[in-house]
Amino acid sequence: MKTLKFLRLPVLLGLFFVMISAKPADDSKQTERIHNSSNVLKEFAKMKESIPHQLLEEYEGIVIIPKLINAGFGIGGKRGKGVAMVKLDNGKWSDPVFVTLTGGSFGLQIGVQSVDLVLVFRHKGVLTKVKNGDFTIGGDISAAAGPVGRSSTASTDYKLQAEVYSYSRSRGLFAGITINGSNLGIDKDSNAAYYGAKATSQDIFAQASSNTEAVKTLKETLAAF
Repeated sequence: MKTLKFLRLPVLLGLFFVMISAKPADDSKQTERIHNSSNVLKEFAKMKESIPHQLLEEYEGIVIIPKLINAGFGIGGKRGKGVAMVKLDNGKWSDPVFVTLTGGSFGLQIGVQSVDLVLVFRHKGVLTKVKNGDFTIGGDISAAAGPVGRSSTASTDYKLQAEVYSYSRSRGLFAGITINGSNLGIDKDSNAAYYGAKATSQDIFAQASSNTEAVKTLKETLAAF
Protein backbone atom coordinates (compact mmCIF):
# COMPACT_ATOMS: atom_id res chain seq x y z
CA MET A 1 0.00 0.00 0.00
CA LYS A 2 2.86 2.39 0.82
CA THR A 3 4.37 1.68 -2.59
CA LEU A 4 1.08 2.52 -4.29
CA LYS A 5 0.85 5.78 -2.37
CA PHE A 6 4.36 6.79 -3.47
CA LEU A 7 3.51 5.84 -7.04
CA ARG A 8 0.41 7.98 -6.97
CA LEU A 9 2.24 11.08 -5.76
CA PRO A 10 4.37 11.65 -8.90
CA VAL A 11 1.33 10.99 -11.07
CA LEU A 12 -0.78 13.50 -9.15
CA LEU A 13 1.99 16.07 -9.22
CA GLY A 14 2.39 15.58 -12.95
CA LEU A 15 -1.33 16.11 -13.52
CA PHE A 16 -1.23 19.19 -11.31
CA PHE A 17 1.58 20.82 -13.31
CA VAL A 18 -0.16 19.98 -16.58
CA MET A 19 -3.31 21.67 -15.33
CA ILE A 20 -1.63 24.85 -14.12
CA SER A 21 0.55 25.14 -17.22
CA ALA A 22 -2.32 24.71 -19.67
CA LYS A 23 -3.50 28.01 -21.11
CA PRO A 24 -7.22 28.72 -21.00
CA ALA A 25 -9.07 29.12 -24.31
CA ASP A 26 -9.55 32.85 -23.70
CA ASP A 27 -5.75 33.23 -23.65
CA SER A 28 -5.19 31.65 -27.06
CA LYS A 29 -3.90 33.39 -30.13
CA GLN A 30 -7.13 32.56 -31.93
CA THR A 31 -9.26 34.17 -29.24
CA GLU A 32 -7.04 37.24 -29.33
CA ARG A 33 -7.53 37.45 -33.10
CA ILE A 34 -11.32 37.34 -32.67
CA HIS A 35 -11.18 40.09 -30.02
CA ASN A 36 -8.95 42.19 -32.29
CA SER A 37 -11.47 41.76 -35.11
CA SER A 38 -14.25 43.01 -32.82
CA ASN A 39 -12.13 46.01 -31.91
CA VAL A 40 -11.57 46.81 -35.59
CA LEU A 41 -15.33 46.98 -36.16
CA LYS A 42 -15.77 49.13 -33.05
CA GLU A 43 -13.09 51.56 -34.26
CA PHE A 44 -14.64 51.74 -37.73
CA ALA A 45 -18.02 52.50 -36.14
CA LYS A 46 -16.52 55.52 -34.35
CA MET A 47 -15.36 57.12 -37.60
CA LYS A 48 -17.28 60.03 -39.08
CA GLU A 49 -17.61 58.24 -42.41
CA SER A 50 -17.86 54.49 -42.02
CA ILE A 51 -19.11 51.33 -43.74
CA PRO A 52 -22.77 51.96 -44.68
CA HIS A 53 -25.32 49.93 -42.75
CA GLN A 54 -27.14 49.20 -46.01
CA LEU A 55 -24.06 47.49 -47.41
CA LEU A 56 -23.81 45.09 -44.48
CA GLU A 57 -27.53 44.38 -44.78
CA GLU A 58 -27.38 43.47 -48.46
CA TYR A 59 -24.00 41.73 -48.67
CA GLU A 60 -23.41 38.20 -47.41
CA GLY A 61 -19.78 37.90 -46.30
CA ILE A 62 -17.10 39.80 -44.43
CA VAL A 63 -13.38 39.44 -43.81
CA ILE A 64 -11.65 41.37 -41.03
CA ILE A 65 -7.85 41.58 -40.94
CA PRO A 66 -6.54 43.50 -37.89
CA LYS A 67 -3.11 45.11 -38.20
CA LEU A 68 -2.34 44.06 -41.75
CA ILE A 69 1.32 44.80 -42.43
CA ASN A 70 1.73 46.75 -45.65
CA ALA A 71 5.45 47.18 -46.32
CA GLY A 72 7.51 48.24 -49.29
CA PHE A 73 10.83 49.44 -50.56
CA GLY A 74 10.37 49.42 -54.31
CA ILE A 75 8.69 46.01 -54.07
CA GLY A 76 5.79 45.92 -51.63
CA GLY A 77 4.29 43.11 -49.60
CA LYS A 78 1.27 42.48 -47.39
CA ARG A 79 0.69 39.98 -44.63
CA GLY A 80 -2.12 39.66 -42.12
CA LYS A 81 -4.28 37.22 -40.20
CA GLY A 82 -7.95 37.63 -39.46
CA VAL A 83 -11.39 36.06 -39.64
CA ALA A 84 -14.12 35.55 -42.24
CA MET A 85 -17.86 35.22 -41.64
CA VAL A 86 -20.91 34.67 -43.85
CA LYS A 87 -24.64 35.19 -43.39
CA LEU A 88 -26.71 32.09 -42.76
CA ASP A 89 -30.18 31.53 -44.20
CA ASN A 90 -31.75 32.94 -41.03
CA GLY A 91 -29.85 36.21 -41.47
CA LYS A 92 -27.45 35.59 -38.58
CA TRP A 93 -23.69 35.59 -38.99
CA SER A 94 -21.77 32.32 -38.98
CA ASP A 95 -18.99 31.42 -36.61
CA PRO A 96 -15.67 33.02 -37.66
CA VAL A 97 -13.28 31.11 -39.92
CA PHE A 98 -9.61 31.97 -39.48
CA VAL A 99 -7.95 33.25 -42.66
CA THR A 100 -4.68 34.77 -43.85
CA LEU A 101 -4.08 37.44 -46.47
CA THR A 102 -0.76 37.76 -48.30
CA GLY A 103 0.28 39.67 -51.36
CA GLY A 104 2.90 41.68 -53.16
CA SER A 105 3.01 44.66 -55.49
CA PHE A 106 5.45 46.67 -57.56
CA GLY A 107 5.89 50.42 -57.57
CA LEU A 108 7.43 53.31 -55.70
CA GLN A 109 6.76 52.24 -52.12
CA ILE A 110 8.83 53.07 -49.08
CA GLY A 111 8.09 52.31 -45.46
CA VAL A 112 5.96 50.04 -43.32
CA GLN A 113 2.31 50.65 -42.56
CA SER A 114 -0.09 48.77 -40.27
CA VAL A 115 -3.70 48.95 -41.38
CA ASP A 116 -7.00 47.43 -40.29
CA LEU A 117 -8.65 45.90 -43.33
CA VAL A 118 -12.31 45.00 -43.84
CA LEU A 119 -13.56 43.28 -46.99
CA VAL A 120 -17.32 43.03 -47.61
CA PHE A 121 -18.43 40.29 -50.04
CA ARG A 122 -21.58 40.44 -52.12
CA HIS A 123 -22.01 36.66 -52.30
CA LYS A 124 -21.07 34.31 -49.46
CA GLY A 125 -20.32 31.54 -51.96
CA VAL A 126 -17.07 33.31 -52.83
CA LEU A 127 -15.85 32.56 -49.30
CA THR A 128 -17.51 29.21 -48.66
CA LYS A 129 -16.09 27.76 -51.89
CA VAL A 130 -12.55 28.56 -50.79
CA LYS A 131 -12.72 25.39 -48.67
CA ASN A 132 -9.16 24.48 -47.64
CA GLY A 133 -7.54 26.25 -50.56
CA ASP A 134 -7.35 29.93 -51.41
CA PHE A 135 -8.13 32.47 -54.09
CA THR A 136 -6.58 35.64 -55.48
CA ILE A 137 -8.31 38.99 -55.15
CA GLY A 138 -8.10 40.64 -58.53
CA GLY A 139 -7.65 37.31 -60.29
CA ASP A 140 -10.69 35.32 -59.25
CA ILE A 141 -12.61 38.39 -58.10
CA SER A 142 -11.83 42.10 -57.96
CA ALA A 143 -12.09 44.44 -54.99
CA ALA A 144 -13.21 48.06 -55.25
CA ALA A 145 -12.90 50.89 -52.73
CA GLY A 146 -16.08 50.81 -50.69
CA PRO A 147 -18.64 53.60 -50.39
CA VAL A 148 -18.81 55.34 -47.02
CA GLY A 149 -21.68 56.76 -45.01
CA ARG A 150 -23.72 56.20 -41.89
CA SER A 151 -27.41 56.18 -42.75
CA SER A 152 -29.16 53.43 -44.64
CA THR A 153 -29.43 55.76 -47.63
CA ALA A 154 -25.84 56.96 -47.55
CA SER A 155 -24.81 54.67 -50.38
CA THR A 156 -27.79 55.18 -52.71
CA ASP A 157 -25.48 56.77 -55.28
CA TYR A 158 -23.75 53.40 -55.59
CA LYS A 159 -25.27 50.44 -57.36
CA LEU A 160 -23.63 48.12 -54.84
CA GLN A 161 -22.71 45.64 -57.53
CA ALA A 162 -19.03 45.08 -56.85
CA GLU A 163 -18.24 41.57 -55.69
CA VAL A 164 -15.94 42.86 -52.95
CA TYR A 165 -15.71 46.26 -51.30
CA SER A 166 -12.51 47.12 -49.45
CA TYR A 167 -12.09 49.36 -46.42
CA SER A 168 -8.74 50.08 -44.77
CA ARG A 169 -8.00 52.19 -41.73
CA SER A 170 -4.71 53.49 -40.32
CA ARG A 171 -4.31 55.72 -37.27
CA GLY A 172 -7.98 56.58 -37.19
CA LEU A 173 -8.19 57.58 -40.85
CA PHE A 174 -9.09 55.76 -44.03
CA ALA A 175 -5.97 54.48 -45.77
CA GLY A 176 -6.07 53.64 -49.44
CA ILE A 177 -4.19 50.42 -50.17
CA THR A 178 -4.36 48.13 -53.17
CA ILE A 179 -5.24 44.53 -52.34
CA ASN A 180 -5.84 43.24 -55.87
CA GLY A 181 -3.26 40.52 -56.41
CA SER A 182 -3.42 39.46 -52.76
CA ASN A 183 -4.14 35.89 -51.79
CA LEU A 184 -6.84 35.00 -49.25
CA GLY A 185 -6.43 31.54 -47.74
CA ILE A 186 -7.91 29.39 -45.01
CA ASP A 187 -5.77 29.19 -41.85
CA LYS A 188 -6.30 25.47 -41.25
CA ASP A 189 -4.01 25.28 -38.22
CA SER A 190 -5.86 28.02 -36.36
CA ASN A 191 -9.26 26.55 -37.22
CA ALA A 192 -8.14 23.15 -35.93
CA ALA A 193 -6.75 24.69 -32.74
CA TYR A 194 -9.95 26.60 -32.00
CA TYR A 195 -12.70 24.28 -33.26
CA GLY A 196 -11.04 20.87 -33.27
CA ALA A 197 -8.97 18.87 -35.73
CA LYS A 198 -11.99 17.64 -37.71
CA ALA A 199 -13.52 21.07 -38.29
CA THR A 200 -13.42 22.30 -41.89
CA SER A 201 -14.06 25.81 -43.13
CA GLN A 202 -17.32 24.60 -44.73
CA ASP A 203 -18.50 23.24 -41.39
CA ILE A 204 -17.66 26.47 -39.57
CA PHE A 205 -19.25 28.70 -42.22
CA ALA A 206 -22.45 26.62 -41.98
CA GLN A 207 -22.97 27.05 -38.25
CA ALA A 208 -23.46 29.60 -35.52
CA SER A 209 -23.04 27.29 -32.56
CA SER A 210 -19.94 28.67 -30.85
CA ASN A 211 -20.83 30.09 -27.44
CA THR A 212 -17.43 31.47 -26.48
CA GLU A 213 -17.35 35.00 -25.12
CA ALA A 214 -15.08 36.17 -27.94
CA VAL A 215 -17.35 34.90 -30.73
CA LYS A 216 -20.46 36.28 -29.03
CA THR A 217 -18.84 39.71 -28.78
CA LEU A 218 -17.80 39.66 -32.45
CA LYS A 219 -21.28 38.74 -33.62
CA GLU A 220 -22.93 41.33 -31.40
CA THR A 221 -20.52 44.01 -32.65
CA LEU A 222 -21.19 43.11 -36.27
CA ALA A 223 -24.96 42.94 -35.78
CA ALA A 224 -24.99 46.36 -34.11
CA PHE A 225 -22.73 48.01 -36.69
